[in-house]
Amino acid sequence: MPLPFLTADRAFDASVEDIALPFDDHDSWRRPYRPGPWRVAAAATLLLLASYVLIAGMIIAFAGALSGATACLGLALVMILCALRMLRVGAWVSRRGVRRVGFLVTTTVPWNRVTAIRTVQQPVKWLGFPRAVQGQALIVVRQAGDAVPPLLTDSNADFLGRGEAFDRAADTIEAWGDEYRRS
Repeated sequence: MPLPFLTADRAFDASVEDIALPFDDHDSWRRPYRPGPWRVAAAATLLLLASYVLIAGMIIAFAGALSGATACLGLALVMILCALRMLRVGAWVSRRGVRRVGFLVTTTVPWNRVTAIRTVQQPVKWLGFPRAVQGQALIVVRQAGDAVPPLLTDSNADFLGRGEAFDRAADTIEAWGDEYRRS
């Protein structure tokens, strides 16, 4: 007997073709793809390390060194915040525009300032490291001609080894751009 609950991306009985995106609210900022396994694995590893630091802090606190326990607590909180921020990195869309969330910097471009969104072949960073490989990137072309870092690449932590997922995400963001640049 199937239970009437919602899964992560759609209603239980809905097929994938029913809706373009896994939500109906176009006014809030949404990521039109799931975080990739590399990003999730890195965040999970960082959270695991934070739990070890918290346990070490608890042991240090029971030993009576409160300054060491406070340092461990602070380090664990920084690690947890870094893991959460790592999960937020990516391209986000809404009715207002497209947003590129980086680890330290977030860039938002309203749809009325976007000339085009297209996929191009260019050197891209492999998993965000300085090493560049030839790959695909989804770029935003602004009216002013300002350079914007690529929204998505096929070699980042969300799409490494998942070419079909990159194509779906790029097509979805391009569709949002086509729809909202006209209005």
